[in-house]
Amino acid sequence: MKIACVGGGPASLYFSILMKRQDPSHDITVHERNPAGSTYGWGVTYWSSLLDQLRDGDPESARAVTEASVRWSDGVAHVGDRTTVHHGDEGFGIGRRRLLDLLAERARTLGVRVEFEHEVPADALPDADLVVAGDGVNSALRDRRAHHFGPELTHGRNRYIWLGTTKVFDSFTFAFVETGHGWIWCYAYGFGADASTCVVECAPQTWTGLGLDRADEAEGLAVLEKLFADLLDGHPLIGRAQSDGAAQWLTFRTLVNRTWHHGNLVLIGDAAHTTHYSIGAGTTLALEDAISLARALREHPELESALAHYEQERRSALLPVQSAARLSAQWYENLPRYIGLPPAQMFALLGQRHSPLLPYVPPQLYYRMDRAAGRLEVLRRFKRWLGPRVARTVQSRSRP
Repeated sequence: MKIACVGGGPASLYFSILMKRQDPSHDITVHERNPAGSTYGWGVTYWSSLLDQLRDGDPESARAVTEASVRWSDGVAHVGDRTTVHHGDEGFGIGRRRLLDLLAERARTLGVRVEFEHEVPADALPDADLVVAGDGVNSALRDRRAHHFGPELTHGRNRYIWLGTTKVFDSFTFAFVETGHGWIWCYAYGFGADASTCVVECAPQTWTGLGLDRADEAEGLAVLEKLFADLLDGHPLIGRAQSDGAAQWLTFRTLVNRTWHHGNLVLIGDAAHTTHYSIGAGTTLALEDAISLARALREHPELESALAHYEQERRSALLPVQSAARLSAQWYENLPRYIGLPPAQMFALLGQRHSPLLPYVPPQLYYRMDRAAGRLEVLRRFKRWLGPRVARTVQSRSRP
């Protein structure tokens, strides 16, 4: 099979690895329009369940990704001058550039051609049996055929910016800072020995009130460094190098498509779907797309059947994730509803932000209900554990 992957992101690269492992005779090329090493995004997150899938698909790349990742086991929330810690939230971070380098090197080792600075025209698909559009949320291949794929974009309300810092966080860290124009907060996590990702978010009125809508990148970073000074411990925030010096503030775009395939062209990763960054699932979902597509092609000899099966499987798997992402984004958009709670309670509801019930129940009442339900579940587990032991004791005592 001749395969062309357009876009050199994690989904395209890992898909090419899996297909080469399934059949080394596949002729596979990954086309990336940007130069090697020019990716952005700082670090990405994932959880142990993804590692299990990567080990099943390709133990070699799974080992390399694991060795290049950092691990945390706690979640920490700073609310003003108050701090709370939640233990047991194990996760992993890895530099996006490092991840792509590892996957590209593994793909080349298996015989995949990885071509940088090679843009595929949207109106002229490569000559291949299968073309995989992994060219991101702004996919040119998809948009050229928008009448068929039916993409729909929904913009979130809050503003956010994706930054790096030399401060290394050993826990997944949230920091909420009150200003004269409302709250501003960040999500921070380490992804290497000397760097962390720091995503800053705020409501639009806070963004304009602080003058961030008018500030260039250097001015904006100075404002943010001052606001998060206690968190950063003197370390700088680092933006993306832009020739015009503009700050890269965005609103999150949630993408869905009416269908994911057309003829021999199939969408994968952010070209097919996006989920809000606050659940940290983007890279995982892209890699799971690759796994599902490779499996479908192995199990279904007919291309149309394979692509239909892939789309059905991934749509079904994404439904709960997309719901969780939507509710997570709404939780942050309605932060004033929760920010006045004691930090431990607020952090508990932060962990419950995927609940469809939470927006409709007063936060303190929901917290009490959740705690009561937790105690009831513990009691039920204890009774299930105790039951057989009591029965054995009664039986032994009833013996002559």
